[in-house]
Parts: sequence; structure tokens; C-alpha cells
Amino acid sequence: EDLERRLGDAERDLGCEVDDSALKPLVDDLRALRGVDRVTAVSLVAEVGDLRRFPTAGAFMSYLGLTPSEHSSGGRRRTGSITKTGNSTLRRLLVESAWTYRFSPRETKHLQRKATLASPYARERAWAAQKDLCRRYKKMVDRGKNTKTVTVAVARALAGYVWDIANNAMNELQAASESIA
Repeated sequence: EDLERRLGDAERDLGCEVDDSALKPLVDDLRALRGVDRVTAVSLVAEVGDLRRFPTAGAFMSYLGLTPSEHSSGGRRRTGSITKTGNSTLRRLLVESAWTYRFSPRETKHLQRKATLASPYARERAWAAQKDLCRRYKKMVDRGKNTKTVTVAVARALAGYVWDIANNAMNELQAASESIA
């Protein structure tokens, strides 16, 4: 009970800090994604900062260490497990978030409540992500892939959606600050 109380206090304090931040719209947009709530969104923003520094979603995935390793010789090309050379904290958070995509896509009340503060673009992309990643998870499992391998593959794709939503949110924040100045 004490641990749950302390965790609730920490999440409430984190919410107060985010509410006072200029990056609140970015956190709200990321929270529209299934499996991403306040702690994960704030961790992404705090660890990475401006995701526009990654020119492509693939570069962001490489930063997280979620890209497959490659063993090539001559004309032969083999891919292996993920590289794990990137940010292990964010990689772990995205893999944990990816587990939620094993269920069918649906708009639950919890997801609708989280998405109320998100931009229309983020809500649209979050729904597209949910449909795509749930389908991808099911398709890979039906082909006989190990569920842990599938979850890591879904986490890699989820990183692409995070990059897309965050880039859009940062561009909107920049445009808003330029119009004020």
C-alpha cells in the first residue's frame, strides 16, 4: 500500500511538472498512442529532447537499438537480433508499450480520455498505429513467430509512429512560438 501511495504521489507530481511545461502538447500527443501514458511520454521527451534531430524514423529506431543486426558476406545478407546499441531505457519502455498491441484494435474509454488533449493529427496517427500494429502482431504470431520477437518488431514500428507524432508536434510548437514572436 505504501509503495502504491508513493507511486501515485510521484505520478501526480510528474503531472504537475508536465502541466507547467512548454512541451505539454508533445506529451499529450504521445499519450494518444496505445500503451503510452504519462510516464512513458515524459521519459521519451526527457531522454530524447527534440526528435527532429533524427532525419528519419529509421535513425530514431537505430538510436533506440531496435534495428536488426546484419551479417553480410559476398552476395549473402542475413539479419539477426536487434543491435541493442542505443538507449536501453527507452527501448525497454517501447517494448513494454508494444505488448498492448497483442489485443484487437478498439477505442476504449481510457484511450478516448487520454486522446482528448491530443491534436487531431496525433489522434488520427494513433488510431492508424493501433490498427497497423495489432494487425502486424497477429500476422506474425499466426506465422509462428515467437511472441517476444514479435513484440520487439512491433516496438520498432511503434518507434516510427512516435517519431512521426513527435515531429509533427514539435513543428506545430515551433510554428506557434514563431507566430507569437
